[in-house]
Amino acid sequence: MTYQHRMADGSALELPVGKVVCVGRNYAEHARELNNEVPSEPLLFMKPATALVPMEEPFGLPQGRGQVHYETEIAVLIGEPLSRVDEQSAQQGIAGIGVALDLTLREVQSTLKAKGHPWEKAKAFDGSCPLSTFLTPATVGDLTDVNIRLSINGEVRQEGNSRQMITPILQLISHISDWFSLQPGDVVLTGTPAGVGELKSGDRLRVEIVDLLRVDTGVE
Repeated sequence: MTYQHRMADGSALELPVGKVVCVGRNYAEHARELNNEVPSEPLLFMKPATALVPMEEPFGLPQGRGQVHYETEIAVLIGEPLSRVDEQSAQQGIAGIGVALDLTLREVQSTLKAKGHPWEKAKAFDGSCPLSTFLTPATVGDLTDVNIRLSINGEVRQEGNSRQMITPILQLISHISDWFSLQPGDVVLTGTPAGVGELKSGDRLRVEIVDLLRVDTGVE
């Protein structure tokens, strides 16, 4: 299943598929539900391009590796090189806004954390980031007031607003660019609200930027 960045109107984007930069514990309630400390600065990790799959198509789950948890997140597509930029430049570098699922092997992650090891095996496996098409920044408008929602089998499981973020979106992109450059085609995932839980084969999902973008998909 090949991933390509596309706009919500179906048009292709002339951007490569790059890395995915993620932030952990960017909603305080999510940190607390997993008994994690709320970090004093953004907790960053990455997924490779091979993690990306189109959200619109049914996706599979790794077998024999324990529970796979969903984490619904606002996704930001980068459209121009960003290195050590301020928030204004960060905003100008955004090519699109979408929604993603940060799939997590929760038991694997817990074991790695207990040993003080990196999380990549739990977070960066192939297919670990179903990603939607993108809306233009102008369509989304104020990035401090974006609602996302996940429903599974008709039941709302996650709902959050970007105003609840510990580090807001533009500040987060600026912070990331201080540590490593963002390139056209990279994606930034901005954290998940409370309500994460296990995905199972046969689940039907509706993932939304409320009133702007809706994706109906499923787990094979």
